[in-house]
Amino acid sequence: MQKVIAKKHLGQHFLTDLEIAKDIVDALTLTTNYNTVLEVGPGMGVLTQFLIENSTYKTFPVDIDKESIGYLVEKYPQLKGQIIYGDFLKMDLNDIAKNEAFAVIGNFPYNISTQILFKVLDFKNQIPEVVGMFQKEVAERVAAEPGSKIYGITSVLLQAFYDVEYLFTVDEDVFDPPPKVKSGVIRLTRNNKDNLGCDEKRFKQIVKMAFNQRRKMLRKSLKSLLSETNKENEMLTKRPEQLSVADFVELTNLLT
Repeated sequence: MQKVIAKKHLGQHFLTDLEIAKDIVDALTLTTNYNTVLEVGPGMGVLTQFLIENSTYKTFPVDIDKESIGYLVEKYPQLKGQIIYGDFLKMDLNDIAKNEAFAVIGNFPYNISTQILFKVLDFKNQIPEVVGMFQKEVAERVAAEPGSKIYGITSVLLQAFYDVEYLFTVDEDVFDPPPKVKSGVIRLTRNNKDNLGCDEKRFKQIVKMAFNQRRKMLRKSLKSLLSETNKENEMLTKRPEQLSVADFVELTNLLT
């Protein structure tokens, strides 16, 4: 097992196993249609070094930590002009990608990993692929299927536009400092849906309302949205974890 030494700052957990880092980068399946990759939270560049080995990738590491940025600028002079200091969550990503398609990759900070995925949804028509490492329970939740106890809001909203694959689990001892939980690597691949076939804003509202009271039948959790004409629909006798994305689309149209 190969390791690199990572400087500690901001309480982050740095991946030190080079084989795992390479496996994460190799999970990207970029096609010839695009070659831009945004790396979120590169830290000391454990993924970056493998991204730049592929000469077809145009890699943009983005980090909010000045120490990491300074280190990357010095270590990877070939990325001059592509290493970006800033908050990924607050960026207009088109300032980087110029309205073109791009992939997102990263060993994502646990505390903002779900927010990163919702940011991806904002640019879903430009982001064909995401490969990322998350806290294991978050990765499992994003990939969960209907009927699972962990299937929820993030599962439905992301799977509406992406196919999600849970790739592998990463143990605690390959980080510096080691976290208290395991990590999981997932890949999201954009599906072929240009639109859901329903009002997307209404869809999100219904999904969130349903799972905010996940133990109740939909007839109760969505009571405020029901009318005399739709309140007897059989779908409303189910609980939210029993519904697929397609079911939620149907339900949205029923309640619109």
